[in-house]
Amino acid sequence: MLGLSLGYFAFRKGLPLRPAAALYPILKDRINGWPGYLVDIIAVFGTLFGLATSLGIGAQQVAAGLDAVFGWENTTTLQVVLIAAITAIAITSLMLGLDKGIRRLALINLWLALALMLFVFFFGPTRDLLNSLAANIGTYVQEVPGLSFETFPDGGNGTAAEWQSSWTLFYWGWWISWSPFVGMFLARISYGRTIRNFVAGCLFAPVGASMVWLTVFGDSALELVQADPADPLAEAAPETAIYVLLAQLPVPGFVILLASLLTIFVVVLFFATSSDSGSLVVDILTNGGDPNPRWQQRLFWAVLEGVIAAVLLTAGAVSGTDALSALQTAAIVAGLPLGLVLVLMAVGLTRALRDERFVVALPAEPSPALGLRESSRRATPPSEDGDPVTGSSPEPETEDPLLSETTVAQFATTPAVATTSTSPSGGERPGRDPV
Repeated sequence: MLGLSLGYFAFRKGLPLRPAAALYPILKDRINGWPGYLVDIIAVFGTLFGLATSLGIGAQQVAAGLDAVFGWENTTTLQVVLIAAITAIAITSLMLGLDKGIRRLALINLWLALALMLFVFFFGPTRDLLNSLAANIGTYVQEVPGLSFETFPDGGNGTAAEWQSSWTLFYWGWWISWSPFVGMFLARISYGRTIRNFVAGCLFAPVGASMVWLTVFGDSALELVQADPADPLAEAAPETAIYVLLAQLPVPGFVILLASLLTIFVVVLFFATSSDSGSLVVDILTNGGDPNPRWQQRLFWAVLEGVIAAVLLTAGAVSGTDALSALQTAAIVAGLPLGLVLVLMAVGLTRALRDERFVVALPAEPSPALGLRESSRRATPPSEDGDPVTGSSPEPETEDPLLSETTVAQFATTPAVATTSTSPSGGERPGRDPV
């Protein structure tokens, strides 16, 4: 929704690439006043806390991988050091620019992630994964409408409501807090696309990729757990589960080590690419929509994202609670006001589309009557009141452009026939058969 609104009002209406511009049908010129600035500030804080949550969770997963591979103790200090390392990679990419830094790092990350997924696919239960992919797609299509409205008013099985608040609501808030960052990115790369193409690409491409990724890793783990309920995967924490899965693949030990190192590197690059591109979007938002902010400003926001993530993790550890709880709370708090902004954007986009005048331009086709008219004129001799020089009939007052083109084409393809016509001096001179 946010990406579609930003792209429409920026490229169709010529407004700045700011979240406030998507509320122009509601706020009008006040998008350049305090209401518009408030919307942009909400988007900036939502993006900052959403990225900080990602950095914190990424640091936890990388630390768990280092613990599983090298035996390093997974402590808050290690996680903060990893946040600093990921932020340093993001800053380097950001300083190199969009093409030399952000784009190249994202492509490297994409190919490495694809290689990791294919490794698990070919060395895991390949045939069962193909069957599960079809079944998972069918289950998703059937169940997602009902699950979207499920709130477990009766408590479910006793833990369903708690699971929904700690997972479903957390991910909703997390994704919404990412909406300014991802929405602006989608808007910038979708110039020239129709709304239909944009919606189809944003809905089906991510969902399709997620289905394949979750089927390969998720069903590979489920196969092991169903075969042996006492498998270590049944009790593995979310951040360590992928390493436990890799350790049970039927490959030599050094291959498992390389796959685990590849996983750590992919996770680092995932969150580094998120941080650098997110910092660029925050720079653009705080620069009033300018796509080329100064490098000092890019550096400031990238460092601030890392600081926020480190503070949240440390605060969770000092308070004695799970560090993930602090990250989840930050994501939900940041996503709530952005959710209200998204509703207003939907209203504004609907109003703008209703005011559009859709004109369908169809190519003009000549009428069959034109051919009949020309044939009739060729067969009929010139009238007495015709042109005294050419002997042709007088031109109609209003001439159809298609008629003129047809006449020229017929005249050019008709062989010349010698005729005589009366000149003003009374003599006769050669001419052409009138068309």
